Amino acid sequence: MTEKATFGAGCFWGVEATFRQVKGVTSATVGYAGGTTENPTYEDVCTDETGHAEVVQVEFDPAQVSYEKLLDVFWRNHDPTTRNRQGPDVGSQYRSVVFYHTPEQQRVAEEFKSKLDQGNHFSRPVVTQIEPAPAFYRAEEYHQQYLAKRGRAHCAV
Repeated sequence: MTEKATFGAGCFWGVEATFRQVKGVTSATVGYAGGTTENPTYEDVCTDETGHAEVVQVEFDPAQVSYEKLLDVFWRNHDPTTRNRQGPDVGSQYRSVVFYHTPEQQRVAEEFKSKLDQGNHFSRPVVTQIEPAPAFYRAEEYHQQYLAKRGRAHCAV
């Protein structure tokens, strides 16, 4: 039986590609979550007026990979100390956010974030939001596996 995890860590193309490589992840789907507009389009989200974040919804087999390992991958692969920004991408759609699906995911995410702050892993405080998983809207098909379709493993910054 699989479980879901949802992460926002900037532009979803690279985040999706990263999670697809984790053993135990059965799928990674890019989409939008956390806003007020129903069924937003990419163009809607890019206005920075819908409140949605670009996210990746991960399905994973907890017998093969733990939620904590997924959090580790999440926090290692973006800058969680910049509010509403990842590299050149600026706006609330690029915020660092964990959308938890269960009380256990909430607990683990909050503990992990606290350890990051206490351990001085970053030069600034972690600003990642940890919120209940809202409605997830799958992004347009051309965004799914965007980098893989173009023979690229990551985004160039």
